[in-house]
Amino acid sequence: MGRGRVELKRIENKINRQVTFAKRRNGLLKKAYELSVLCDAEVALIIFSNRGKLYEFCSSSRSAVLFDYDMFLKSVVEFQWFRSYPYDDYLPILVCSMLKTLERYQKCNYGAPEPNVSAREALELSSQQEYLKLKARYEALQRSQRNLLGEDLGPLSSKELESLERQLDMSLKQIRSTRTQYMLDQLTDLQRKEHLLSEANKSLKQRLVEGYQATSLQLNPGAEDVGYGRQQQQPPGDVFFHPLECEPTLQIGYQNEPISVVTAGPSMNNYMPGWLP
Repeated sequence: MGRGRVELKRIENKINRQVTFAKRRNGLLKKAYELSVLCDAEVALIIFSNRGKLYEFCSSSRSAVLFDYDMFLKSVVEFQWFRSYPYDDYLPILVCSMLKTLERYQKCNYGAPEPNVSAREALELSSQQEYLKLKARYEALQRSQRNLLGEDLGPLSSKELESLERQLDMSLKQIRSTRTQYMLDQLTDLQRKEHLLSEANKSLKQRLVEGYQATSLQLNPGAEDVGYGRQQQQPPGDVFFHPLECEPTLQIGYQNEPISVVTAGPSMNNYMPGWLP
């Protein structure tokens, strides 16, 4: 069961009032930052505590936003645009209250500091504001990371899901493009190495051939006059071959046929001896 409607009234307990102010202030600053990030809105937030401390947030240039808003309020008062709303009697009071708040803010930032705010408190206030901004940004980044990982998608609307899908598609395209470029760079590097190795192989082969030719010339100096594929001619003239003396062979039995000895003679073509058949 719900608690029902809660009556809004001033908290009497001072400690409870300070705790509630701190919680609601942090939540308001956080919501302002989320609104500026998620919706690409220009948000400016000004909070004054009951002690006169200033808490602020601005999504873009603070001076530009406040100047534009100040000029807008002054133009509303000058031209009395609120008279076009006859049923809204509260609008003039709201505009005047906003102008007073802006004047107080400008006095707090650009004028002399209030007597009840010391330098130490101002430093603590600035540090606290910076901490709140960083904390809100950190939480927003964590939530965005969980959404990109597919977590906590229930609270998201259809437009937010479409935006998340576009972000994932763009990330995937960028990853594929980077991977393709990396593979092309590797292929180019390998082709360059292949070319260098091929040139080195040709150089080594040439050196091997030259070394083999030099070794052949050292071992056979007369080979310079011999052409490639030619054979050396045998010297002309009669070649005398002495017949081999017949030596007795060991035989069992009687040998009927005498051993004939063919005398050596000159060959017809000066290449083969005459005693060969």
